[in-house]
Amino acid sequence: MTESPVDEAVLRELEEATGADFVAELVATFLEEAPVMIADLSTAAGAGDGEAFRRAAHSLKSNASTFGATILSDQARALELGGLPEDAEARDDAISALKAGYDQAAAHLRDLTDG
Repeated sequence: MTESPVDEAVLRELEEATGADFVAELVATFLEEAPVMIADLSTAAGAGDGEAFRRAAHSLKSNASTFGATILSDQARALELGGLPEDAEARDDAISALKAGYDQAAAHLRDLTDG
């Protein structure tokens, strides 16, 4: 069985604490902002800016974690801690994997929040 891109218990706990409508709004904002964070990460990688790369990865990790998007959060954490890969192919592969992880998490979050 494949691991779910979203830990539903984390999302439900957040809903219990703040309300389903508020969580749906937060998820919608995340779904708008995460692609920008990924673009920032990609831009930083292309520019060889390791600090901006780590900051973008950190922001994505933290935001994904809030909603239980554990796979995406783990991917971003690995990039944050590992820093900017020197090898261009490794960098491109990591960013492509991150984009795929985001797409999976986004689809699941939309389904769970009726967004």
